[in-house]
Amino acid sequence: MATVPALEKPPVVVAEIPAVQPRKGLRRYWHLYAAISPFYLLFLAFGLIPVGFSFYLSFHRWDGLGSMEWAGLSQYRYLVGDSDFWQSIATTVVIWALATFPMIFLAMVTAVMLNSAVRLKNAYRVAFFLPSVTSVVAVAIVFGSVFSTNFGLVNALLQAVGLDQVAWLNTPWGIKVAIATLMTWQWTGYNAIIFLAGLQTIPGELYEAARIDGAGPVQTFFRVTLPLLRPTLLFVLVVSTVTGLQSFSEPQVLLQNTANESTFSGGPGHSGRTMVLYFFQQTFDNNDFGYGAAVAWGIFLVVVLFSIINWRLLQRRDEA
Repeated sequence: MATVPALEKPPVVVAEIPAVQPRKGLRRYWHLYAAISPFYLLFLAFGLIPVGFSFYLSFHRWDGLGSMEWAGLSQYRYLVGDSDFWQSIATTVVIWALATFPMIFLAMVTAVMLNSAVRLKNAYRVAFFLPSVTSVVAVAIVFGSVFSTNFGLVNALLQAVGLDQVAWLNTPWGIKVAIATLMTWQWTGYNAIIFLAGLQTIPGELYEAARIDGAGPVQTFFRVTLPLLRPTLLFVLVVSTVTGLQSFSEPQVLLQNTANESTFSGGPGHSGRTMVLYFFQQTFDNNDFGYGAAVAWGIFLVVVLFSIINWRLLQRRDEA
């Protein structure tokens, strides 16, 4: 039987494709980098360079006009032993505590109320949010009148119930309470909106399951709502810590008419002199820009320390 010879396949001719050299990322996406470059240029000019210069300045003595004089670590050694700086830290922490914890409580209550079935929800949200976008200077002027010794609304209410007047802006604790009240009023609505956003992410099925299990409103809040709100609570607490420990406009404007030395002195006995007020006093009243830079870095370390403490406390509760 004859065999059929196998057909040979014609050779496949593969055309050589010239290798394309990939363009470098910067040359390829230069138009995208150019589009976002204004932000980074502004951040470099008004953010990174000033921060670096302040760190460099903290090792020098400088009055803002003459030549700089190298001081080494002497500025920081003096800062550690500066009783006025430690007093400003204590004042700031007390005001922060008096403002933050009532503010978080009121914000939580407000958010729970806004999350329930009430009429005109959006109108209430706008009304509660307005104080946070109102000028701090204008609010401080109004609160200065509210806490005035002779003509203030607070003392008028105290007299109406048979109590004596309080020199709110002339006594150490009165000054701290007035500043804390101003900060609480200003930021409660903002934090309430943040809490409300967190509440709206909680599935309704969890509340239905808790209701079926016979849990009341209080048990539902502490066993369902609060545990699921801990990330939001951490955010609010850290932001409140950062802003509260850097309070400046509130005490500066509120106490400017009671200051005996300067607008940065913090009122009688420096009772309202926060860390940032002390920084401004050293830098602009005393023209000691080098030591002022050292104070600024001290403030930075205090804020970071308190933020880490708050974060760790909530993290431990989550782990438990």
